[in-house]
Amino acid sequence: MRSGLLLSSVLAIAGLWSLTAAPALGQVVRPVQQLDGVKVTEHLNTALPLNLNFRDDRGKPVRLSQIFDGQRPVVLSLNYASCPMLCGLQLNGMVDALARVPLEPGRDYQIVSVSIDPLETPVQARLAKQNYLRAFGRGNGDGWHFLTGREDEIRQLAEAVGFEYRYIPERREYAHAALFTIATPDGRLSRYLYGVRFDPQTVRLSLVEAAAGKIGTTLDQVLLFCFHYDALAGSYAPAAISLMKAGGAVTILGLLAFLVPWWLRRRPSPVATSPPPGSPPPTGPGLPKPAVA
Repeated sequence: MRSGLLLSSVLAIAGLWSLTAAPALGQVVRPVQQLDGVKVTEHLNTALPLNLNFRDDRGKPVRLSQIFDGQRPVVLSLNYASCPMLCGLQLNGMVDALARVPLEPGRDYQIVSVSIDPLETPVQARLAKQNYLRAFGRGNGDGWHFLTGREDEIRQLAEAVGFEYRYIPERREYAHAALFTIATPDGRLSRYLYGVRFDPQTVRLSLVEAAAGKIGTTLDQVLLFCFHYDALAGSYAPAAISLMKAGGAVTILGLLAFLVPWWLRRRPSPVATSPPPGSPPPTGPGLPKPAVA
């Protein structure tokens, strides 16, 4: 039992170490990010305007409230299909991280990619979707929505996210930051993840946290108890108080696991102290004398 307890402790420490040691690849997270005059202001816990209307890659009208169903968290990314470089790098990094997360798109979470270019068509969205689904290799595509829409609808969504972008006419492209957000099932912004490469562990825990425990494993819930998201590092870091509580609980459980069997072994056995069958009743000072027939 003690060897099993020791092994469990070693595995737990190794798991915690691996989480803290995992780098936040390519992520430099700040509440306000500047990029060529383009600003991102985090609106954490802000409700997204779910009444906005877009078109999916088949040209069918879609309201955001149809995707935010109150059951699954949503990965939300603002890009555009004709972006010459940055969107592709960011989406490929997002796909690479999500492919390493043991959660299924469509079943455990949804992905929404909204084009910031109002001139893009559902055909372009469909081609982009096919391209990234091949790289993703997960799900049948029902859990990833590529949307296009009118400029006023796009702007309303971007403003709610705090995502500012601008069109550069001489280059015929948009200046924007590289990031994606994670929202709760009811449409509140829960996490901003910046860069073009992302730590799968951070993405997984962000999804589990946004879902309020509706997805993920028991281990995920334990890790979320012991770790909190560090916005400066762009990853989850140990929460000192929670770790102390968890360590105290493990210590108490370990002592009980050792002391209870030891105490049970030291208790006198009722069978061993009972007189054998047929033996005369015990006599002595303070004991009643046996009856004589």
